[in-house]
Amino acid sequence: MTFRAIALATLLAAAPLAQAGAPQQPTQAPGWYRMMVGDVEVTALSDGTVGLHVDQLLQRTSPQKVKSALAKWRLGLPLETSVNGYLVNTGSKLVLIDAGAGSLFGPTLGKLVANLKAAGYSPEQVDEVYITHMHPDHVGGLVADGKLVFSNAVVRADQADADFWLSAANLEAASKESKGFFQGAQASLKPYVEAGRFKAISEDGELVPGVRSAATHGHTKGHRNYVVESQGQKLVLWGDLMHVAAVQFAQPAVTIQFDTDQNAALAQRRKAFAEAARQGYAIGASHLSFPGIGTLRAEGQGYVFQPTNYTTQLKK
Repeated sequence: MTFRAIALATLLAAAPLAQAGAPQQPTQAPGWYRMMVGDVEVTALSDGTVGLHVDQLLQRTSPQKVKSALAKWRLGLPLETSVNGYLVNTGSKLVLIDAGAGSLFGPTLGKLVANLKAAGYSPEQVDEVYITHMHPDHVGGLVADGKLVFSNAVVRADQADADFWLSAANLEAASKESKGFFQGAQASLKPYVEAGRFKAISEDGELVPGVRSAATHGHTKGHRNYVVESQGQKLVLWGDLMHVAAVQFAQPAVTIQFDTDQNAALAQRRKAFAEAARQGYAIGASHLSFPGIGTLRAEGQGYVFQPTNYTTQLKK
């Protein structure tokens, strides 16, 4: 064998064997994001996403205008819509704001508890659960197989929402299309009511140090915001004051079919948008693209949403 042949054989022997392409992994990273509001730790938790035909749901506009607004954000239909909850650790209390859909909305939702665990907590550690309103995608995660998910927690929601959604008479009188909303709320809250772990909220004010509630009735009869404040910093959690960022920030007058009282919901949204832009505090919303946290600035007749800057430095 010649020197050239020996060298070629040596190179071939040393060359790595050809590898098959690495298989793709069709899963997403755990859905949690953490930030500080002064001394208070806030962890956004994803319950998942759900596709919505928002062109058919949004009101006081037209399907074509909705499609055009989505196209400007390079979005299409159905719109993949986030469902978010927020875990607030004040240092003395662990408070969950909204519990996600649980099993009430299909397999793409119901991931909040898994993400809570991925974020380093367990459901048993939660002291209180505050519900913005009793629609199924906010209360379904309270129970699993009829049992308490947050076994040591007190659940709180507005008295008006409790009176409306937990009423057997209202369920009986509801339209066929609406009965599921009542059934979901009643199935989700019943174990807490029976265990003496449900406490309605009848007025605005502090619930635990650093967290207070504020009535924003309109989307439902008892919709509430929750406000986290510490060391001069503030985060207001809006629940369902708005749903579709690509449409409603630029056009706050657009409402949604799910609003119980569209005029009241619109008034609350206008007030919330204006105050957030004027004061510059952070906001979080249940259906903004996860983690759903950012700030607003006024622009023309509408607003521009600036998502929170990603950080790995959790400084107080």
